[in-house]
This record gives sequence, C-alpha cells and structure tokens, in this order.
Amino acid sequence: MEQRIQYAKTADGVSIAFSTLGEGPPLVASIGPPFGHRQLEWQIPEWRRWNEQLAEKRMIIGYDTRGTGLSDRDATDFSLDAQILDLEAVVDRLGLQQLALFASIHGGPMAIAYAARHPERISRLIVWCSYARGSDYLQSSQIGAIRGLLNQDWQLYTETVSHVFLGWPEGKPAHQFAVYLRESVTQEAAQAAYSVLNEVDVSPLLAQVTAPTLVLHRRQVTFPAVDIARRLASGIPDARLALLEGSSAAPFLGDTEAVLGAIDGFLSEGEEPAVAPAEPPAPGAFRTVLFTDVEGSTSMMQRLGDAKGRAVLREHERITREALRAHGGTEVKTMGDGFMASFSSATRALECAIATQRAFAEHNESAEEPIRVRIGLNAGEPIAEEADLFGTAVILAARIAAKAEDGEIMASDVVRQLVAGKGFLFSDRGDTVLRGFEDPARLYEVRWEA
Repeated sequence: MEQRIQYAKTADGVSIAFSTLGEGPPLVASIGPPFGHRQLEWQIPEWRRWNEQLAEKRMIIGYDTRGTGLSDRDATDFSLDAQILDLEAVVDRLGLQQLALFASIHGGPMAIAYAARHPERISRLIVWCSYARGSDYLQSSQIGAIRGLLNQDWQLYTETVSHVFLGWPEGKPAHQFAVYLRESVTQEAAQAAYSVLNEVDVSPLLAQVTAPTLVLHRRQVTFPAVDIARRLASGIPDARLALLEGSSAAPFLGDTEAVLGAIDGFLSEGEEPAVAPAEPPAPGAFRTVLFTDVEGSTSMMQRLGDAKGRAVLREHERITREALRAHGGTEVKTMGDGFMASFSSATRALECAIATQRAFAEHNESAEEPIRVRIGLNAGEPIAEEADLFGTAVILAARIAAKAEDGEIMASDVVRQLVAGKGFLFSDRGDTVLRGFEDPARLYEVRWEA
C-alpha cells in the first residue's frame, strides 16, 4: 500500500501537499503546525504501519500545513484562519461532501473551528491529546523549558521533543525522529508557529460543534494534561471522553491497538457513512447518467503494447472509482476504456465529473503516459434491468460524451437546469446534432479548471 502525494491551492494562493491512502469513507488527519512531512512520515516504520492500519477500512487523507514538509515553505502565517484555509483547500480539491476529521495535538483547535464553521461537512470529529486554548497547553513548566530550547539549540530541542514529549526510546529511534522534525520545518518557522499559540482560543466555539465527537487522551500524558482533555470534552455537546493507558502523545507509539480500536469503533457506529453509499437504481427512478471515455485508447494500446497499455487503463479505473466513491456514484459498468455511472443527484454527478478531471490533470503533470478523458452527462428516467441502465436518457448521455474533447465535461440542458444556482460554470456550445436523434440537443461545457 503506497500513499499518493498531490497538491491543492488555498484561497490565498498557498500550495498544500496532501496524500491519500486506501479506499472508502474519507478520514482527514491533521497534526497541525509546526511539524509535518508527507514523504518522511512514510519512512518511519511505526508511523507507516499506523497509517496502513487506519487505511484498511477507509481512505486516509493527510496533509502538510503551510510552511512545513512538502507544502509551500515560504508561507509562514500559522494563524487559525490560515490553518483552516489549508484544510479547506484539501477538502475542496478532493471534492469531499462529508468527511471524518482526526486532529491531534496542535491540530485540535483548527479542527474544532472547522467543525463549527462547516457543520454540514463533518460526519465525525476525533480530537487526540489536544486543547481548546493555547494558554492551557503552554501553562506546563515542562513546555516552558522545552520552548526555551527552541530559541537556543534547534537540534537539542528536536531531540528533546522526540524523547520526552513523544516518548521515543533513547538512542537511534529518538534521533531518527528528531531528524524528521528538523526536516519538517525551519527553526524560524517553528518559532513563528509557537508564537501564535497564546492567541489560540476556540473555547467559545465548542458549543457550536454539532458533529459526534470523541476526545481521546492517554492518562500518563503530562502535557496537555488529562484535565484539559476533560474540559474539552465537557464543552462539546454530547462529546465522549476516552482515556487510554500510556505516556506517549503520539498515537502510533505505545498501545496503538487500543487507539485504533477506539477510532474504528467510533467511526463504525451505526452512523451513515461519510459519503452517501452508492444506490442501486430503482425502476423508473430519475437519475443523472455519466459516461467517461479515454481519448485515443486504441492507438495507445497499439503504441505501448498490451501490458503497458493495460496498466495505464488500470490507473484510469482507479482514479475514476475513487471519484465515484467520494461522490456517491453507482458504477453501472466499465467498457475497458470508459465508465458508465449513475447518480441520484445531478449536483453530485457534476461534482464527481469535476473532481475526476482535476484528478487526471494532477496525474498527467508527472505521468509518463498522460490519461486524457472526456465526460458526458444527461439526466432522465432510464430503464433499470439486471444492474444495467437502458433507454433514451442513457443513449443521449453516451452521445454527449462522444462530442466532448479530451479534458472536457459536456452536459445536457436538463442537467444544467437541475443544478441552476449551485455555482457551476457553463459555456453554451449551442445546438448539436447527435447520432440517432432527429432533433438537435443543446449542449453545455462545464468549466472545471481554476
């Protein structure tokens, strides 16, 4: 299992590196500034194993906040609003409608603020060893002593954090993690991140968090102390507090099985999944039908040969299926170089089409063999038989896809009217004669590029 690193752009123009791992309902993980490095994190065996276990049932999404890791290192605004922009960029880039959010330590206040601002998007919130007020975290004398090292000796500071705070064994493991910390961020950026902690206070927002919330903490973690976790849980309506055994503030160290069990149990409780499940089409149900088609697939197979050509098409299938899962689409069938899918919502169908084209554009930036896809959409009442769809609405969707160029999304006027006022951008392509239809159809190009 390998993570896939991509980039998202924030509203204020900062490039944020994020990774995805696994398949299923999305779980976004944030540790907050000042540390993070998507690539180096993967090279730490304990951390990698933790991520792989989390990804057994769901898609794990991690990201480097601005100023850290593989993200834009020149951006050093670590304010709460800036942190929220980073998360919003990743969520929007993936087109997630709902997600579970796991935030640890300094990522906790940002997650609470995001959950209060976007209650419709958070299905579940998990806060690990965190706090609502930065001053609560900074009140520890040990934190004060370690902060003093930050300004005096960068290497000694990272070694001390690795051993004392996270509980890495002395010697080589702690030293290796200290190297990871130093590679994550510059000393100056770390100082800037910690300088804003005193200003962080999301306690007034706790009562506005409506998502089911689990506050996880280890009893022997000294900072933040257990009483801070209790206050945090008591301030969020109906939040649960789970105190586990252990002294490490890193969830991937110590008794990781207990942490994983608490997370999985909380996320798996009789809730609706973070993404609406794909619905089997009911007879006569109104559906939005989506077709994808890989441009030039036949010539590509001849040029690359069967084995390499098939590998490219498998990547097309993986990217398309990820988008369908994330937007509640039903895969009706695949035709080798294309998909037919249906949606109960025209809005979700268009969001899926846009997310798909953006994913392929991202893939093509670094791929040896680019994948260029055209997409067509139509809506109507298809005939459902044996897990397949038939009828005029389906045929029209296929014909519309055939009229698109590579990288384009084409939609019928029916689809455009169904999503009126939802913020989509359309370009009128005029009346077009489609094979097999007597009357011209009005087609619209859906604009998806930023």
